[in-house]
Amino acid sequence: MVIKVFVATSSGSIAIRKKQQEVVGFLEANKIDFKELDIAGDEDNRRWMRENVPGEKKPQNGIPLPPQIFNEEQYCGDFDSFFSAKEENIIYSFLGLAPPPGSKVAKSPEEASSLPNGDVVGEAESTAEGTEKAEEGGESEAQGEGAEGAGELPESPEKEEEGETAAEEAADVTKEGAEGEAEEEEAEAGEEEPGEEEDS
Repeated sequence: MVIKVFVATSSGSIAIRKKQQEVVGFLEANKIDFKELDIAGDEDNRRWMRENVPGEKKPQNGIPLPPQIFNEEQYCGDFDSFFSAKEENIIYSFLGLAPPPGSKVAKSPEEASSLPNGDVVGEAESTAEGTEKAEEGGESEAQGEGAEGAGELPESPEKEEEGETAAEEAADVTKEGAEGEAEEEEAEAGEEEPGEEEDS
């Protein structure tokens, strides 16, 4: 199965050229076999593309613009569909291809139910489990430190607040230093001006 990408090599539109480059570049980077077919220089390619883009996918004027993507004779989509599939990590199903071995395959939108915040249910559960495991690991580390150095207490939130205060103070000192330097420069500039007038 060969992916066909219909492009216009002599397009005057920068937007169309960028979209074509993005599609072709992505396919090349992911080593997906494809064939570029020019509709600007070949009337047969142009006619075939226009006839095979489904009616519901054609723009209001009836003339689909490149890039248009096909898998052999089957229409895959235009740039917007390609971009959405790429962002959703379902590009192989969009192109009608089997994912390469060893790649992570995202579930199709029908298989994965999503939460209102955009997270996928399975991802939210695994994130929560990871957080719980990290907290448990933190408790066991604190217990281990307590056993090693009896009498040492783990860092308290007060120390964190002190760290924030120290950082704020450092920022204030830096700001004051910058203001002091600016005042010194103004004073020096004021002293130099009368000297320059005397030299004239």
